Amino acid sequence: MQRIDLLKQDNEIWELFTRKEEYDNHSRDHHDRFLYSMSRHGDISLPRASGVLIEKGYSCEYPETRPFAICLTHDIDTVYRPLRSKILDILCALKSGDLTQAGYIAPQLCSKKRPEWNFNEIVDLEASYGACSSFYFLALEEGDRDYAYAIEDLEQDMGTLLDRGWDIGLHGGCEAYRDSEQLQREKRYLERILNRTVDGYRNHFLKFRVPDTWELLEQAGFRYDTTLGYPDSIGFRNGMCHPFQPFNIHTNREMEILEIPLAVMDRTLFSYMQLNMEQAWARMERILEAVERYNGVITILWHNVFMTGAPLRIYRKILEYGCEKGAWMTSCREIEAWWRKGGMQPP
Repeated sequence: MQRIDLLKQDNEIWELFTRKEEYDNHSRDHHDRFLYSMSRHGDISLPRASGVLIEKGYSCEYPETRPFAICLTHDIDTVYRPLRSKILDILCALKSGDLTQAGYIAPQLCSKKRPEWNFNEIVDLEASYGACSSFYFLALEEGDRDYAYAIEDLEQDMGTLLDRGWDIGLHGGCEAYRDSEQLQREKRYLERILNRTVDGYRNHFLKFRVPDTWELLEQAGFRYDTTLGYPDSIGFRNGMCHPFQPFNIHTNREMEILEIPLAVMDRTLFSYMQLNMEQAWARMERILEAVERYNGVITILWHNVFMTGAPLRIYRKILEYGCEKGAWMTSCREIEAWWRKGGMQPP
């Protein structure tokens, strides 16, 4: 049987997979997001929809017979830090006795670029574990809501990322998820700076409308999206730990765009769920083990501003875990290309 037919056999799984409860649902937070706390689906730490497919004999064949994949991503919300903010960070580090962190920030007091202008450091860290990742940049113009930096300032840095084999996608602005004109304008802007087509997408603040945003992204020419995840809880929003083509229940159509669902965001662990380092790693390890068990893909979002202190130590532990387990640690672009070539095989 086809994957869609298998998922339809269980009405609860089908509604989870399609995110039926989000269609025309007016329950939203102040960022216009549907949260896990608003969902009627309970434990999302297990990928129940993927589990149905795996139990029916579907499997994934990763490069070099890897057992599962870790898809690494970074949203670049800001690259500049005001002087006052850096001084406060140094004082906080000294108060907590973290002399290493204080020493890391101190030399950057006279530079607007640091410590958030850290793309090379991120790439070097990932490369040391045989990994690569995707970077999502805002392509907003001065005067746009949440404008944070001029994308032209990063042209050389983005060229370096591409030359080293890393992936670049669009980090859509606050209104792009529901505004076709804005979405396409931002896409063209980033493509003009990069001088190449932009295929991948994630929206700012994880803003997303099911199924409307998928439809807009498909019309704009994106090949994949990786926004579908909850900001307030880690886990599998639609029960999938594999990429999938969304099914629009309004049009009864499987879409062309590929969703590479987001499972874990740094801010979710440390801000929304307010976990300490030990708790965060325990939850992280549980999710990783579930994805390995189901031969899946786990997508992780770690902002460039979380590449210090305890969050950086968790990110290193993720890379170490993947390395020890023999996982394929790669970018969304590589995941999308692999999937299109038949990443999930039928029984």
